[in-house]
Amino acid sequence: KSYSFCTLLINMGKITLSCRKGKGSIYTVNAHKRLGPAKLRRLDYAERNGFMRGVIKEIAHDPGRGAPLARVEFRNPYKYKRVKELFVAAEGMFTGQAVYCGKSAKLSIGNVIPLGNIPEGCIVCNVEAKNGDRSTLARASGDYCIIISHNLDTGRTRLKLPSGQKKSVPSSCRAMVGIVAGGGRIEKPVLKAGNSFFRFRAKRNAWPNVRGVARNPVEHPHGGGNHQHIGHPSTVSRDCPPGQKVGLIAARRTGRIRGGKK
Repeated sequence: KSYSFCTLLINMGKITLSCRKGKGSIYTVNAHKRLGPAKLRRLDYAERNGFMRGVIKEIAHDPGRGAPLARVEFRNPYKYKRVKELFVAAEGMFTGQAVYCGKSAKLSIGNVIPLGNIPEGCIVCNVEAKNGDRSTLARASGDYCIIISHNLDTGRTRLKLPSGQKKSVPSSCRAMVGIVAGGGRIEKPVLKAGNSFFRFRAKRNAWPNVRGVARNPVEHPHGGGNHQHIGHPSTVSRDCPPGQKVGLIAARRTGRIRGGKK
């Protein structure tokens, strides 16, 4: 029958690693038991001109995240009600602590201040890369940025990121004073595969990760051969189809980086 023949055609072909990884082309997060998105307060008039005072109600574990989260309660500036925010907790935060967010907040652990008001050499975390994006940099456990310098003419601040890279951001971007809690997490040895299994089960379907050269030719472009070797250049085109697009994708250069930056 023509119908069965079409069905056969659709089911032919190899199931690529990206197909096995999860259903659909739209990424769905493992949200079970997660507390919610952790962000700074929405930038408003009170923060731009003064400060807002909040109280840490609880510090909780978030599944799939190394750093603890702090639930901070603020007073709504426009209505008679309370607003609860989720912050990535800084090391040294405690329940009942008062947290101040805004331009005129003091320099102490857990306070959220514009970068331009923080002195050079200070250690900060939960840093905004763009004004009002509610923190995107230095949010993993134990991470922090160092403020290198302020340029008053351009209104930008130079940061040293956790990776060691330098980045220039607007001085009006906010940051939390201190270092993200939960540091030293990777110093504990994993010891057995079961620990890795439960760690990644909470995060996403990304474990176990089998090397391409350890597979068969039908399963991966790097598979097969009498020794585990790729057998052809590992660089592939930007336009190659899924299943073939593995290795060094659209590499400008390959090999060791020799010599320092001038």
